[in-house]
Amino acid sequence: MADLAEIRTMIESALPGAHVEVQDHGGGDHLSALVVAPQFAGLSRINQHKAVYAAVQARLDDGQIHALALKTRAPEE
Repeated sequence: MADLAEIRTMIESALPGAHVEVQDHGGGDHLSALVVAPQFAGLSRINQHKAVYAAVQARLDDGQIHALALKTRAPEE
């Protein structure tokens, strides 16, 4: 089961200044996250998602996160 505060902190550490909201959608390992980060300016949605997945890769690898649905955008979007 993933610790939502830890996941949020992992994303915020990788993307300083980001606004991050993480929610559990069942079982503690099916999550969604809204990430609004200045680093996303000019990046494709795929590259934005890759940045978030990279931030939480350790929890994906150890099975604490089974599914992670993302909504990402730059602040000006």
